[in-house]
Amino acid sequence: MDWPAQGERMEDPSRFEEFARLATEQRNPRTLDLDTLDIAGILERISAEDRTVPEAVAKEIPFIARAVELVVASFRAGGRLFYAGAGTSGRLGVLDASECPPTFGCDPELVQGVIAGGYGALVRAVEGAEDRAAEGEQAMLKCGVGPKDTVIGLAASRRTPFVVAALAQARLLGARTALVTCTPRADFALEVDVAICPEVGPEVLMGSTRMKSGTAQKLVLNMITTAAFVRMGKAYENMMVDLLATSEKLVERGRRTVMTVTGADRSAAARAIEEAGGSVKTAIVMLKLECPRAEAEARLARAGGFVRAALGGTP
Repeated sequence: MDWPAQGERMEDPSRFEEFARLATEQRNPRTLDLDTLDIAGILERISAEDRTVPEAVAKEIPFIARAVELVVASFRAGGRLFYAGAGTSGRLGVLDASECPPTFGCDPELVQGVIAGGYGALVRAVEGAEDRAAEGEQAMLKCGVGPKDTVIGLAASRRTPFVVAALAQARLLGARTALVTCTPRADFALEVDVAICPEVGPEVLMGSTRMKSGTAQKLVLNMITTAAFVRMGKAYENMMVDLLATSEKLVERGRRTVMTVTGADRSAAARAIEEAGGSVKTAIVMLKLECPRAEAEARLARAGGFVRAALGGTP
C-alpha cells in the first residue's frame, strides 16, 4: 500500500472507509451519554470499561506465549528485542524497554523502544510521524536489526504506516516479528510470526486508544518481558535476583531478597552482596552453599544463570 508523503492529506475515499471500519474507531454504545454525566459518573463508566481489558488480554495468552518464545530465542542467540510504535503505543514500548535494565540487570541495548518521530515524541506529539513509512524502514536499518533479533510492532489500529513498514523491513532483514494490536485477528493479513490481538472494543471516548487499547498493550508488554527474563534466569522463586541497585530502594530490595532466601540478617546480607561484587544471585548461592564467590559464580555459569539450578534444583 502507498502511504501519503509527509504533509499530504489523505483524500482517498477508500482510506476514509478503512478508518471507519477499524475496531478502534467505533463508538461505544455504553457511553453515548458521556457528556451528560457528572464527574463520578464519568469515572464509573471509564472504570467499568477498564475492567474488561484483563479478560481480553487473557484470551491472547497462547499468542503471547509464542511471542515470548521468539524473544527468548533471540536472547539466547545473542540477539535483541525491539518495539516499534507511534504515539501511545510507541511510548509504551520505550517505557517497557527502559524498565528492563534496573529490573533484570540487562544491558540497555538488549531491549529497545523505537518511536515514530524520535525520542522527542515521548513528551510532545510529532505531527504526522506515524504516517512516515520510510522512517519505519530506516529505523530498522539504523538499529542494525538482523536474524538474531525480534521486532514487535505496537499499533492499536494495526495499520500504522510507520509500524507496518518497520515490521516489513525487519522481516526482510531476517528478524522474528510480532504485532500487538487491538484489531480482531480476522481483520488483517499482515505477515508476522505471531499477532497478539486483545479485542477491548470501542473506547469510552471514541478513538482515544490511549485508554483501553493502551492499557491492554501495557499488560501484554509486561507479560512478554517478565516471562522472557524469568526464562533467562533473572528470577529466583518470585524475586528479582539480577536487579541493578541504582537507588536506595533497590539496594534495600536486594538485601531483603538475600535475607528472605537465606535467612541471613540485614548486615550479613549486605556483607554478602558486597563480597559478591554487588550480585544478589551470587550472594544467595554463597550464603546458601557456604561457598566462596568464585565457586558461586562458577555454579551460576554452569546453570545458565539460574539460581535454583546452581543450588542443585531444576531451573
